[in-house]
Amino acid sequence: MKKHKFSLIIIPLLLIGLMAGLVSLNCGSEKEKGDKNMETELSALIKDIESKIAPLQKEANLSYWDAAISGKEEDFTKVADLQFKLNAIYSDPETYKKLETFKNSDGIKDELLKRQLDVLYLDFKGYQVDTILLNAVTKLSTEIEQKYGNFRAEVDGKQYTDNEIEDILVNSTDNKELENIWKAHKKIGSLVSEDVIKLVKMRNEIAKKLGYNNYHEMSLKLSEQDPADISKLFDELDTQVKDGFAKEKDEVVDEFLAKRYKIKKEELMPWHYQNRFFQEAPKVYTVDLDIYYKDQNLEKLTADYYSSIGIPVDEIIKKSDLYEKEGKNQHAFCTDIDNEGDVRVLCNIKPNEKWMNTMLHEYGHGVYDKYMDLKMPFFLREPAHTFTTEAIAMLFGRLSANANWMKDMKIVNEEDAKKILEPAFKSLRLQQLVFSRWSQVMFRFEKAMYENPDQDLNKVWWDLVEKYQLIKKPADRNEPDWASKIHIALYPCYYHNYHLGELFASQLYYYIVKNILKSEDFDSQSFANNKDVGKYLVEKVFNPGAKYYWNDMIEKATGEKLTAKYYGMQFVK
Repeated sequence: MKKHKFSLIIIPLLLIGLMAGLVSLNCGSEKEKGDKNMETELSALIKDIESKIAPLQKEANLSYWDAAISGKEEDFTKVADLQFKLNAIYSDPETYKKLETFKNSDGIKDELLKRQLDVLYLDFKGYQVDTILLNAVTKLSTEIEQKYGNFRAEVDGKQYTDNEIEDILVNSTDNKELENIWKAHKKIGSLVSEDVIKLVKMRNEIAKKLGYNNYHEMSLKLSEQDPADISKLFDELDTQVKDGFAKEKDEVVDEFLAKRYKIKKEELMPWHYQNRFFQEAPKVYTVDLDIYYKDQNLEKLTADYYSSIGIPVDEIIKKSDLYEKEGKNQHAFCTDIDNEGDVRVLCNIKPNEKWMNTMLHEYGHGVYDKYMDLKMPFFLREPAHTFTTEAIAMLFGRLSANANWMKDMKIVNEEDAKKILEPAFKSLRLQQLVFSRWSQVMFRFEKAMYENPDQDLNKVWWDLVEKYQLIKKPADRNEPDWASKIHIALYPCYYHNYHLGELFASQLYYYIVKNILKSEDFDSQSFANNKDVGKYLVEKVFNPGAKYYWNDMIEKATGEKLTAKYYGMQFVK
């Protein structure tokens, strides 16, 4: 649409004095009229963009859902084709130029319109490069995702799912078996690493065409984050956590694992830490939470809990796919299909604490999407930021290791709850310490990789693992183990948001306990059977969607900007 122009009115010099006040009023009136016209034009543009994107986005999300479940090549091809069409809309230079003109003007006064403009402008800016390059990125990403989805680790001719690998790493005490299964899983790295580096360079090419140094910098800035602020925050977290982690790892974790595997502490290797990446805490405390979940219906527990706090998930569960299938994506995610309430979760649940955590986590994402105000404009029906939805997921995911929650959900009785309360919290605290160090590795590796994808990435990876996780690199190993982590390839420059989510989760937790529960007892609250908790979250966090800049939303919800102090109070004591 053409932008209206307004001409100046020439007033005879003789009348200037007499009409000075009237001219002032007329100018103000003309400006207001101009602003209104500009806002009308922007509203029409946004409506036009929505009419093109909304149906295509829904179709693409449905196709991705089908592909994640089936693993079939034809389904992934359809996803890529639909993404190409979305790329074409977002990369349209004429639409972007219109948005840029509105952005650079001073004519948009309506706060809701201005916020929609901010969101759309950043969305479109990331696509203002050659469509051929964008489509090439989409095509290569889809091919890589299919390789991850179809890969199964193989040892002595037998294939293993990710769940089976985790089971072996947790339960086996055979050092050779642990080494073999860990190395077998890492073989996916060699299968995809060259493609991932190619993808990184293509993403960097996009970033440089848009005036950024690299894709990592671009990703943060386009998501309204200052890279220097994020780096500073991770430096502060490193200072806050490193000594406590080192002590806990040496005196508790390594001591326990060395005895378990009948080796010296200095002989511990990556495969001894009961996880493919040491991103989750080993089971070193006396409590084994898995035994309490082995006969539980995780689906029902999830539904019952969310219903008890006034945000039911029954509709989400009906459309979800929660159990293992051949060819199905082995991970877990939540997706909002249409920004109209069709929310779904994909999981591969087993009756253990890890998958209870995952169910509570993914349905945390689900309630955020489900209980967003559908009267909000389409493009604001998104979380305030990607890490704010992670915060809700983490706030609830933590409950799987909370003895009071387990008691409230009748998983354990009063006596068992008292018995496991302290070790369960220690397990949760250790998990937070472990994850904090893992998130350091991920954030710093991606930053380094995008700054220079031609450097020795295998060395960069293991230098970071040794520094932050205090895990030894296996002797003479020079494999692209970094590429065995799917997020690096397919969910780039995202992982730091998990830790920002942990910070916000703790901030929300303390606010809810003090202001909603009206309690000074900050230890192991479960929120179960308190509908005021759900009401608060719906009104202050979910309903606004992306109406506010993320830190403004956090301040409105908790009275403070995002801070690390509550995370420290909860876990770094």
